[in-house]
Amino acid sequence: MHNDRTITEARLKRVLDERIRPAVYPESMPLAVSVWNAPGEPVPVAEGLAAEGVPIRTGAQWGPPWGTSWFTVTGTVPREWAGRTVEALLDLGFDENMPGFQCEGLVYRPDGSPVKGLNPRNQWVRIGEKVAGGEEVVLHVEASSNPVILDYHPFLPTELGDRETADSEPRYRLGRMDLAVLDRTVWELVQDLEVLGELMAELSVDAPRRWEILRAVERALDAVDLQDVGGTAARARELLTGVLAAPAHASAHRISAVGHAHIDSAWLWPLRETVRKVARTTSNMTALLEDEPDFVYAMSQAQQFAWIKEHRPEVYARVKKAVAEGRFVPVGGMWVESDTNMPGSEALARQFVHGKRFFLEEFGIETEEVWLPDTFGYSAALPQLVKLSGAKWFLTQKISWSRSNKFPHHTFWWEGLDGTRVFTHFPPIDTYNSQLSGKEVAHAVRNFQEKGGATRSLAPTGWGDGGGGTTREMLARAKRLADLEGSARVVFEKPSAFFEKAHAEYEHAPVWVGELYLELHRATLTSQARTKQGNRRSEHLLREAELWAATAAVRAGFPYPYEALDRLWKTVLLHQFHDILPGTSIAWVHREAAATYAAVAAELESIIGEALAALAGDPLAVLAEDALATLRGDGPASGTVIFNAAPHGRGGVPALGATAVGQRDRAAVRAEPREGGGFVLDNGLLRVEIDGRGLVVSVYDLAAERETVAPGAAANLLQLHPDFPNMWDAWDVDHFYRNTVTDLTDVEALELTDDGAVRVVRAFGASRVEQFLGLPDGERRLDIATEVDWHETEKFLKAAFPLDLHTDRVAAETQFGHLYRPTHTNTSWDAAKFEACAHRFVHLEEPGWGVAVVNDSTYGYDVTRAVRNGGTGTTTTLRLSLLRAPRFPDPRTDQGVHRFRYALVPNASLGDAVREGYRINLPERRVAGAGGVEPLVSVSGDSVVVSAVKLADDGSGDVVVRLYEALGGRARVRMAAGFAVGAGAVCDLLERPVGAVDADDIALSFRPFEIVTLRLTRA
Repeated sequence: MHNDRTITEARLKRVLDERIRPAVYPESMPLAVSVWNAPGEPVPVAEGLAAEGVPIRTGAQWGPPWGTSWFTVTGTVPREWAGRTVEALLDLGFDENMPGFQCEGLVYRPDGSPVKGLNPRNQWVRIGEKVAGGEEVVLHVEASSNPVILDYHPFLPTELGDRETADSEPRYRLGRMDLAVLDRTVWELVQDLEVLGELMAELSVDAPRRWEILRAVERALDAVDLQDVGGTAARARELLTGVLAAPAHASAHRISAVGHAHIDSAWLWPLRETVRKVARTTSNMTALLEDEPDFVYAMSQAQQFAWIKEHRPEVYARVKKAVAEGRFVPVGGMWVESDTNMPGSEALARQFVHGKRFFLEEFGIETEEVWLPDTFGYSAALPQLVKLSGAKWFLTQKISWSRSNKFPHHTFWWEGLDGTRVFTHFPPIDTYNSQLSGKEVAHAVRNFQEKGGATRSLAPTGWGDGGGGTTREMLARAKRLADLEGSARVVFEKPSAFFEKAHAEYEHAPVWVGELYLELHRATLTSQARTKQGNRRSEHLLREAELWAATAAVRAGFPYPYEALDRLWKTVLLHQFHDILPGTSIAWVHREAAATYAAVAAELESIIGEALAALAGDPLAVLAEDALATLRGDGPASGTVIFNAAPHGRGGVPALGATAVGQRDRAAVRAEPREGGGFVLDNGLLRVEIDGRGLVVSVYDLAAERETVAPGAAANLLQLHPDFPNMWDAWDVDHFYRNTVTDLTDVEALELTDDGAVRVVRAFGASRVEQFLGLPDGERRLDIATEVDWHETEKFLKAAFPLDLHTDRVAAETQFGHLYRPTHTNTSWDAAKFEACAHRFVHLEEPGWGVAVVNDSTYGYDVTRAVRNGGTGTTTTLRLSLLRAPRFPDPRTDQGVHRFRYALVPNASLGDAVREGYRINLPERRVAGAGGVEPLVSVSGDSVVVSAVKLADDGSGDVVVRLYEALGGRARVRMAAGFAVGAGAVCDLLERPVGAVDADDIALSFRPFEIVTLRLTRA
């Protein structure tokens, strides 16, 4: 037989594109269209429906950036179309290659009920099947003219990312706005030919099956009359039935398709637009569920359900109905699909608390799978949190984006910090926006790492990022691929059904221990410093607000602010979404985030202030009593009450409590000029030398008689790198950035301040930095306060600490513990971690002596090692990442003033690192008052840390305490309650009892990094 394969394949493509697809709608007529442009921000639906529009023609321009236009389309179904299926085709000016990233619409009936969403891959609206003819058609479209930020030439700086800087020029031209007859037979023929053509292209040219399909397609194309496609489509389909009916091999891979639309809660659009994206997508999906009985759709992020409940109740009613039917499936169990590297311990726990509780209260559903397809790496603390939340499965997709090493598993047990394991799946289809194309399905089969041990994988199916969801074409593919020779078997089913089957067949899956580090997007640990600082500050203020409000409620009957704390937690959790906290959203998002964090801080400070006043006494009354006592000659009747929200006592103030003190004498720190320039600071524990450049050239531990700074090096050295990654500007830092570095050593001012600190001022480029270096009395710690007025672009600022220390690993704090990472680059896996995440501390140690660097707001760090000249020792350099200046998607990222606090702590154990990390983030508070405050709880031993003290969320008044083992060892402790306890229980994260404790003797045993939540009923 002659080989004419390529001729037939080319023929199939042209006939499909130019004859068969256009024949899907053989007859059409234009609709009349009018438009009303809403001024400013989006208006309520009723207002948009009532607005009077003006006529607009197809081809006319519309839609300034971020605008909203209400289109009304009207027409009459021709009587000669009686008995046929009629649809409206509404093209707002779409580019079909950008679903979710440009203009979109939500269609309403005149009564305000939603119909479905419009996007580039979903432009049809069903008018009716077997119409009578003569029906009047009136539809309203709420259209968003969102500008295209990520265009065909990606990562170009643009001012379109904020309404305040965008222009007002129309972005779109109105396309086809027609009534049309749908020829269902032709549409089905298109699906037949697409599936067979895509499958054929993935089979070996030597495979008989490929040639069987080729000949069947050839016969079908011969049967199509190109001048009468509709009249000959049925015969063409008949000629394909044989190859479409051939069953899959018994060993064929099985794919569980799950309807999905990953919707970023903010990214290249602001939060307010996500509310509408969710409404459009869920309207589409609930409509598709009504049409397709085999379809199952899954949606994560409780926040997004809450948004449509609040803003689109008519859409939410349809969602609740579909959820009750079991086909619209809430998944994920988190408030948002959050970043998991940077949220603090309690914040990551509360993602599960608020997410799972929402699904329980709204739908009565206990979500069992954690659904994080697009987050930029996964903390080793997650498996334990997953289990403690009542979930048991984990799904991600993003690890397929790693650039250096291919992850070795697709289905595996993931073991976290404490040894907890969670059954995990990483879909081999390598996308969370699958279309179930032949190429994708074949890739999933070839790529699947578990062949021979497992037979199935999952495919999140639908347009995502900007939403859109599953289409009827994707469902048509799935039906044809359900049992088709040469393909994997595809069936739509719930994620839980997949996980149950996958777990049952592969119970002894391989184990991956530790974090799931993404070898990409490392710069997300630094971009948008204000957003990161707002998050860190909010987390610690929430800790304080809960602690002091609970203490005041128990001690003084203070009204615990349940509603406010619930609302504020959800606000902070929302901003931990994986494109907000990582700093990868448009300028509008981060501008709003800064304002939100300021409002959150103000409200939390108010709660804290009121609680402290209730505990310490009315400050005005205390001051008045002091004045009277002074007049009587008795001296002040009271002093200052010092509150300590940290989990460790300090300066005589107990952990989680307060002590009343008068004026404390403080020993002066010696500060004197240094020979050769600069200054020497000495507090009896450390002697610090700062040279004439304002650099720290010596930090000498007087007790250990040991130098901290490497010989010939200088610490607190600010270093500036060029920073222009190959792509994904706000996301990425590529390793080659290190090839060029500028040490910032020029000094404009170097002087002692009145309080014995050293002030250093530098200028570089268009920027300026001012630092204060000081030794606190009685503390083995060098404090550094840094203010940067930053006006660089495409630069990376680091603070370097070269240490005279030899170690092959570094301990970096993560949620509820710390993670060890290598300081060397032995393997490609080690080398890929050239930028990593730490929370409040990084700790490096030789046996018996270590160094900690603690901070109040940074996350990114790097560690390098070098052997000094002549092999006289190892210099291990730890660097904190302070600022970047990418230009996409926010061209003014981080311009302006930033303030950082960090500290160098020599001779520090891991316990010291934990304590100092809390100290710098939870400074003591001083309130005028008369007496101390006994802590609600206290714990014996420093290795077990209290991460939260609060009242139970159910309003019962029970006290909830969360603790964790912080040093990575076993611990036995006793917890004493500073109030009468009637009963006690061990709880899960949602404060549901899972075990009992002796209320009279609370003795607890911890395994390394174990989290324990206690619920104590007040007697």
